[in-house]
Formats: sequence, structure tokens, C-alpha cells
Amino acid sequence: MACYSIIWQNRAAKELRNLPHEVIPQVVAAINNLAESPYPDGVKKLAGRDNHYRIRQGRYRVIYTIENQQLIIEIIRVAHRKEVYRNI
Repeated sequence: MACYSIIWQNRAAKELRNLPHEVIPQVVAAINNLAESPYPDGVKKLAGRDNHYRIRQGRYRVIYTIENQQLIIEIIRVAHRKEVYRNI
């Protein structure tokens, strides 16, 4: 299977930096695993969105899109579960 490239939106990178320091390595590891498997166990497609998916990492969520033709994963949001779905 081909390896996907991961692209971060500026907003997602800023949100990652603002997470608690003990959570950041776990979230980054989950995102890096997406490069090998963009549809891991527990992935959900977001309702009302064409190509948006989310993975859970504890109380935090990662919202991303997949471009299979170009082998790109774009990270859109990284935030606490109560805030992540606002203003996607």
C-alpha cells in the first residue's frame, strides 16, 4: 500500500500547539499512523461533509480529508471533543 503525505492547515497546527503537553505525542502518533492507514479502526465519516473524517485520541479529535488520487491527507482540526465540530 502506498504511503500518504500529511499536510497541516495552519489552524490545525496552531490547535495542536495549544493542546496539553502530555497529549501532543499521542495525537501526533495517531496522525502519523494515518500515512500508512488513512482509514484506521474507529474512523468515522462526518455527516453532511463530502470527504471529512475523524479519529479519536482520548478526549481529543482529529478532523481530516483524504485525497486518494494524490495520496494526500489534510489535517483540518485538532481539538477537544466539545470544540472540534464548531466552524469546520
